[in-house]
Amino acid sequence: QVQLVESGGEMVQPGGSLRLSCVVSRSIFRIYAMNWYRQAPGKQREFVARITNGGSTNYVDSVKGRFTISRDNAKNTVYLQMNSLKPEDTAVYYCNVLGGGWSIEESEDYWGQGTQVTVAS
Repeated sequence: QVQLVESGGEMVQPGGSLRLSCVVSRSIFRIYAMNWYRQAPGKQREFVARITNGGSTNYVDSVKGRFTISRDNAKNTVYLQMNSLKPEDTAVYYCNVLGGGWSIEESEDYWGQGTQVTVAS
């Protein structure tokens, strides 16, 4: 069974930085994308960042220029470097991997359990 384990969330002051990590417990056949989502209290889960199998990245507008997603295939790990953090970045951050099938349509979404990020002074 594939497990995604996030770490790195904690409380930080505005303007600070954090790096989140997500380790995939075993190789997933054909990973198409690795993503970070977040869910703030009382809000729906929202997309934050994506890195594709080819290395392309994209971000939600609110984090562009502040967050960077990267991956280490040898370690089965995806990272989210978060700089210039703001109180509105406070949320539970979830790792997501799309893969396992011969095509995107045949693939599954795998989710981690989430890690709490709190930005407050």
